Amino acid sequence: MSEDKRRHQRTKVTLQIKLMSNGDEGITLKTRDISDSGIFLLAEEDSIPPLGTIVKVQVQGLPIPAPVCTMEVVRLEPEGFGLRMLEK
Repeated sequence: MSEDKRRHQRTKVTLQIKLMSNGDEGITLKTRDISDSGIFLLAEEDSIPPLGTIVKVQVQGLPIPAPVCTMEVVRLEPEGFGLRMLEK
């Protein structure tokens, strides 16, 4: 069994997230869970970016536009992928 190296507690919550990369219009995915340092997005295998890909994400469905955050793909799983928040 591998050691869990996460520093932040994960919270199971479903949010709509717009994922944008390479200047595209983006796709909307749902979260599986979130933490202070990242999110896990549920996705079909054909829409999972490669490890190391830098993407922009924005929470959808809020009363005001959410900020756009820059994140990196750091984990791949059959049901989706994990993103780590990049420092500003």
